[in-house]
Amino acid sequence: MGDFVQRYSRQMLVPSVGAPGQNKLASSMVLVVGCGGIGSTVISYLGGAGVGMILCDHDVVEESNLHRQLIHDTKHIGVNKAVSAKKRILTQNPRIHVEAVEDKFTATNAAALARKADIVVDATDNVETRYLINDICMKENKVLVSGSAIGMEGQISVFVPRQGPCYR
Repeated sequence: MGDFVQRYSRQMLVPSVGAPGQNKLASSMVLVVGCGGIGSTVISYLGGAGVGMILCDHDVVEESNLHRQLIHDTKHIGVNKAVSAKKRILTQNPRIHVEAVEDKFTATNAAALARKADIVVDATDNVETRYLINDICMKENKVLVSGSAIGMEGQISVFVPRQGPCYR
């Protein structure tokens, strides 16, 4: 327990987090769909905060990714991005549970993956996948955090099922 307090002591000082909030973070599971530019940043911060993750990506690390996808490195060129991200984040925080899914997020696996998570993060760059993630989150009653970037601009949206709008 002492190591737990030591690792997360700074964020536990935040009044809205404290020990109860940190325990909730540590027992949470987030599905991150897409381990590229947006996903690599999300994964780093969630892992640092002590949050468990399911990482889903079918793509492999390419050298041209490395300047903006900072969770990946040169030794993982050619490796699946979910696997690469898992290896890297576990070197930074070996206390968390991380599962790598080396597959596309599809209608076949969407429900099973979403059911394992408390929250789903859409870090994809594909409109078809974004709609699928939205639909499964609405069906499974999962909060969806969606991020996108074009050029030097980005946006983030949070969709809470039955409490506001969604992509549809």
